[in-house]
Amino acid sequence: MQKTPLPSGDTSGPTGTDFTLDITSSANAALISNGGYLVSNGVIVTRNNSGSFVAVQRSCTLESYGLIYQGSANRFYCANHGATFSENGNVTNGPASIALTTYHTQLTGTSLRIYS
Repeated sequence: MQKTPLPSGDTSGPTGTDFTLDITSSANAALISNGGYLVSNGVIVTRNNSGSFVAVQRSCTLESYGLIYQGSANRFYCANHGATFSENGNVTNGPASIALTTYHTQLTGTSLRIYS
């Protein structure tokens, strides 16, 4: 059973985001398989079931609890309140009412850039 992450104190995503992950690095191994995800620089980076990369803020917009990615359901989930968000950040189930901040992704070779 996964523990509910403590609130981060911020219900909005980081601004000015621009970082790169080497998807072949062992630290980023979760991104090799469809449905995998990791958290880096306040952002959840996922490889969805169709193989596309998606990046959103790591914290729920209700009370800033850490989100998890549920690849089988193609959604982000807050285990604290049950809020869910689509891969494009829209709220699909409350009590959260504010969409997630989303980020652009660009894969060049094995380098995945995540940026605002």
